[in-house]
Amino acid sequence: MAAAAARSVRRGAAGVAQGLLRGWAGRKGSGREVFEKLTVLRRGLTLSLGTFVGYEAYNLISCVTEVHASFKAEEILDQADYLYGSGETEKLYQLLVQHKNSEDAELLWRLARASRDLAQLSRTSTEEKKQLIYEALEYAKKALEKNEANFAAHKWYAICISDVGEYEGIKAKIANAFVIKEHFQKAIELNPKDATSVHLMGIWCYSFADMPWYQSKIAAVLFATPPSSTYEEALHYFQMAEKAEPNFYSKNLLYLGKTYLKLNNKKMALLWLTKAKEYPAHTEEDTQVQKEAVELLNSI
Repeated sequence: MAAAAARSVRRGAAGVAQGLLRGWAGRKGSGREVFEKLTVLRRGLTLSLGTFVGYEAYNLISCVTEVHASFKAEEILDQADYLYGSGETEKLYQLLVQHKNSEDAELLWRLARASRDLAQLSRTSTEEKKQLIYEALEYAKKALEKNEANFAAHKWYAICISDVGEYEGIKAKIANAFVIKEHFQKAIELNPKDATSVHLMGIWCYSFADMPWYQSKIAAVLFATPPSSTYEEALHYFQMAEKAEPNFYSKNLLYLGKTYLKLNNKKMALLWLTKAKEYPAHTEEDTQVQKEAVELLNSI
């Protein structure tokens, strides 16, 4: 491409040189003057051609660099998804935290998730947990800033805001509820087939349907229209999530059982709690879900 352009430049310049030569030959002046002017022209042509070839080379190098960076990012994401699927929480975090200054929203929301998952492990100290929770929020926020059309960035931003609320008091927690709901709804709007986003909207509804009376009173004092929901609405989202991706998450099975219990439907509660109890435990959370499901089944 650069060689063809160079040939074109040379042909054009030769035509210009010939025209100038004819024009100068028709004027009064020595051959030396003509020679000097042609020398200047040649120098200019050499500089222009060198600049053009350099520019093309720069573009080619930039393109190769971008493609290499793209392949590298894809490789990191593939490794991250493999580690996540394998339940390797600590290895996943160590892989992704090396790239915390990335501009890639896909990488950043995964780092937010990994930070949060590491915080949830029972062996993580109280101090480390708090630090990781706040770090996760920063990564999720950055992911959202980089790409507002990324449904997972909205989902994890909402999750991380919810987590931070545990450290900032009941007022902040209730105030954040509006923001959390907004981002879960946006995530569902961007990707209606994502069962996790739908499940989390169900958790939001369940939490406010199940809110203790004293928190409800505080919410009513602080807000003219406090956040609220019903068990029926929560059940709707849990069922939607299960329909979108059957048996995708032990906690969705558990909350289907818990919600049916709240609605006094023991038959359906037994069905879903049994499913939660029998769900294969791949993670620490799955083990906790099994334990809670057994306790609830024994209480019925």
